[in-house]
Amino acid sequence: MIRRRDMLAWMGVVALPGCMTIREERWMEEVLPYGIIGQMKVAAGQRETLIAILAEGTRNMPGNISYTISKDQSDENALWITEYWESKDAHAASLQLESVQAAIGKGRALIEGFGHRFEVTPVAGG
Repeated sequence: MIRRRDMLAWMGVVALPGCMTIREERWMEEVLPYGIIGQMKVAAGQRETLIAILAEGTRNMPGNISYTISKDQSDENALWITEYWESKDAHAASLQLESVQAAIGKGRALIEGFGHRFEVTPVAGG
């Protein structure tokens, strides 16, 4: 995994938005860590079932740094999914995994919708 600070040190510069070519921006998008924080709305009374499905289907995903399923404390029919990946491409590839496809198939009927969704670039922490 290439860490952001290592990549910037290797480049010898701090890359400022708008100061890179499209090719450089695409390269950074592919190699920088990538994260998603999203809220999932669950059918009434089905949160525990969906947690079990997601937990089973998201094990051993190549390129995944962390996949956390959290219960929303203010809404008993909502989950928050926090994902950190080695790159945006690693996340995209995970959606093709047999285990992830199976989880999507099993869980689809229990998902009523999605709330907030944020794409982030992890920069510190562990």
